[in-house]
Amino acid sequence: MCLAVPGQIVSILDEEEASLRRASVDFGGVRKEISLAFTPEARVGDYVLAHVGFALSVVDEAEARKIFETLEEMEELAAREEAGP
Repeated sequence: MCLAVPGQIVSILDEEEASLRRASVDFGGVRKEISLAFTPEARVGDYVLAHVGFALSVVDEAEARKIFETLEEMEELAAREEAGP
C-alpha cells in the first residue's frame, strides 16, 4: 500500500523548465524538496499530495486538513494498541 502525504508549497524552484520544477514543501513543520513534474498547475500556497518525492495532485486546504486529521487518528489508534488493555 502506498501513502501520499499532504504538504503546503512554500517556494518553487527551477521555475523555467516545467518538467524540472521543484518546490520546498512544508509537511507539518518538516520541509522537503519535491518534484512538481506531475503537477504543473501547482503554485506557492497550494497543498499537494506527495509520494516518494513527487507531488501527485493538488488538493484544497479542506481536503488536506481532513487527511491530517485522519493521520492523527491513526497515530492515536496505534498508540492505544501499543499500550494494550
